[in-house]
Amino acid sequence: MRVVANGKPREVGPGATVEDLIRFVGLDPQYVIVEHNGEALERKRYGEARLTEGDRLELVRAVAGG
Repeated sequence: MRVVANGKPREVGPGATVEDLIRFVGLDPQYVIVEHNGEALERKRYGEARLTEGDRLELVRAVAGG
């Protein structure tokens, strides 16, 4: 199934979650903020939010600094 993450098409398997996608692109879910189809997604839901064909996600890596 195909989803779009940060403007790039990505192939994911059936039943894949937002957390699966985050890990697939090499990020740590603990440090990522996700917008799923235009809505902010709570971090605690990453592992249960299933992806469906055509979903659009923005993955933003949180960076600490000063």
